[in-house]
Amino acid sequence: MKEFDYIIVGAGTAGCVLANRLTADPNNRVLLIEAGDSDSYFWIDIPVGYLYTINNPRTDWCYETEPEPGLNGRSIGYARGKVLGGCSSINAMIYMRGQASDYDHWSQLGNRGWAWEEVLPVFKRSEDYQHGANEFHGNGGELRVEERRVNWEILEAWRDAAEECGIPKIEEFNRGNNFGNAYFQMNQRRGVRWSGTKAFLRPIMSRPNLTVMTKAQVHKVMISERRATGIQLVDEFGSSETMQARREVVLAAGSIGSPQLLQLSGIGSGELLRDSGIDVEHELPGVGENLQDHLQIRTVYGVSNTTTLNRRANSIVGLASMAMEYALLRSGPLTMPPSQLGAFAKSDEDQPSANMEWHVQPLSLDKFGEPLHKFDAITPSVCNLRPTSRGSVRIISNRAEDHPAINLNYLSTEADRKVAIAGLTYTRRIMAAQALARYSPQELKPGVGCQTEEELAQAAGDLGTTIFHPVGTCKMGNDPMAVVDDRLQVHGVSNLRVIDASIMPSITSGNTNAPTVMIAEKGAEYILEDAG
Repeated sequence: MKEFDYIIVGAGTAGCVLANRLTADPNNRVLLIEAGDSDSYFWIDIPVGYLYTINNPRTDWCYETEPEPGLNGRSIGYARGKVLGGCSSINAMIYMRGQASDYDHWSQLGNRGWAWEEVLPVFKRSEDYQHGANEFHGNGGELRVEERRVNWEILEAWRDAAEECGIPKIEEFNRGNNFGNAYFQMNQRRGVRWSGTKAFLRPIMSRPNLTVMTKAQVHKVMISERRATGIQLVDEFGSSETMQARREVVLAAGSIGSPQLLQLSGIGSGELLRDSGIDVEHELPGVGENLQDHLQIRTVYGVSNTTTLNRRANSIVGLASMAMEYALLRSGPLTMPPSQLGAFAKSDEDQPSANMEWHVQPLSLDKFGEPLHKFDAITPSVCNLRPTSRGSVRIISNRAEDHPAINLNYLSTEADRKVAIAGLTYTRRIMAAQALARYSPQELKPGVGCQTEEELAQAAGDLGTTIFHPVGTCKMGNDPMAVVDDRLQVHGVSNLRVIDASIMPSITSGNTNAPTVMIAEKGAEYILEDAG
């Protein structure tokens, strides 16, 4: 049996931050375990490489949801990173904190230390902002944040159109109130993806008090008298090993992996555990519940009198020029995240703050992973930032190799269906604005024949898909369904914490990677403080 002070399960965004902060003290011996492989795959560094890392079993767990009634019976792919860096090695790279009200709400629920004014300094501490430090941004941290490195005429026109329709142009998001439209800022350094691995793990890999294991899947946390004592894993050669934690076991396996591992370890709903043949170590009914995600509704509009990525990617000359531009200048379309332009607005005036977000793409395709269309088009996707639908992650057996059942229950509430209809209607207003008239936009999806609220709700179910922001399955709080307290310790089990996006009691207003970095920073603080 090997002993460490701290065992971190999951080397995604949170795990990389935790490994960095905990090993800063040379007296802490830390083991970081990743079920996936290293992040040396060619397509990880190139930003547009997400097209080749998502749905690729080399880098993605390739989960699938259960059939979703709200998506008209469809099951959809649910990408999660299976590689050092986790989702930060395959995601959209968008740096988005959310809004001040998100964190103030967490605080109002009784979670001490999580209000906006308390988390903003933590965001800034990690950040290396391209434009230098200011009231809202930090400089000199590990996580590089830069502007886009390619421009599209059609996106500039879309910005003008959004402004015509009441969504003003703003300089940037991340200042606490995101109402407006702006280009997304990204975790890149000079056109190269800047993942959690590059930012936090690679610089400290030589620390003698850090051990990193890859291709090792943890099967359970060992619990003795409601105290976490270590973990059991199977390494890349199929051998079972036991590792002991003198101080703490920290789960950073994400919103799917962390609740799954708790359940496999006997922590969760007693009924679910017994049905799966697992002894109940500690009944905690909230484990795996409260799953939230942003459902994006992908509308498609054909455009004329301009060039989009569709045309460039369907031309040998276009492909060659893009490759050359990236090779020589680290700029151009190969530096693109899936979406470059964003906008935030209210679905109705009764909303306290912006509750819809657009991700606008200068491209279109039938389905993610399929070829781009051969005609010029754009995809303005709109999502509900504060969904009221709640889902779950539940094991289906006592085997770690078996993917859990993932139910999002998208569009299962009337409130969510109402916002979806409002999002589609608002998108049409923008596309009909004068600023876009010269490009003759033609609605292809959902199509102009879709007019009534019932038809629009049906279209939302047909077009809706995940934007890969699962949170909440080990939520923070003190209510009966909470899994961790506000110092991220698992209720009722000592020496065990969950530190990743699963602890969010409610989803943030936007992309969730930057909040995960902040959560890991605070989690590391709590661990070190509690160690004395």
